[in-house]
Amino acid sequence: MSTPVSACTSLSKIPTPNIRLVANFHPDIWGDQFINNTSEDKVPRACKEEQVEDLKKEQRLGVAYHFEAEIEEALQQIYGTFHDGSDMDGDLYNIALRFRLLRQQGYNISCEIFDKFKDEKGGFKETLIPDVQGMLGLYEAAHLRVHGKDILEETLAFTTTHLKVMVESLRYPLAEQVSHAVKRPIRKGLERLEARWYISIYQDEASHDELY
Repeated sequence: MSTPVSACTSLSKIPTPNIRLVANFHPDIWGDQFINNTSEDKVPRACKEEQVEDLKKEQRLGVAYHFEAEIEEALQQIYGTFHDGSDMDGDLYNIALRFRLLRQQGYNISCEIFDKFKDEKGGFKETLIPDVQGMLGLYEAAHLRVHGKDILEETLAFTTTHLKVMVESLRYPLAEQVSHAVKRPIRKGLERLEARWYISIYQDEASHDELY
């Protein structure tokens, strides 16, 4: 029986029984956070953002296949809050990340969620430009565009232009992430090669999780 944990608890903090494992699989960072039936309105925004970030890391590090059921359940929860419009108040990075993760798994998410980041003239707000992580996330999301959705065409042009300009002034590893993305966005990369590249810089990320 698993030890009950809060919706945001990392598995690395959960005590494990002293038993011999038959295989050295990557530990499940999701823990019990998606099977405790935690009410959506009781999960703090920071916790939900952490869950989405963990999902991104599992996919980029190439270990998502170990947790297919947990990931699908997580995506369904994210889709539920996006689809009914109850969780649209996030920042650029988190909105773009959720959009990309859902779109690449085939969920029908409207690109109109990015309208909130436009000004009265219909262009993207200039205040978004200094948010490098947000711009990078928006750039990757734009590659999930479908025919006839002009807003994502505009998004791609906007983010590509500014990312190319700012990359020279960034420090490693962010500079490497931006440079790599401009040359080969996630959507166009081979999963195994992308995972190998991401692993090479992951330990240098300020937000890296030592569990990996």
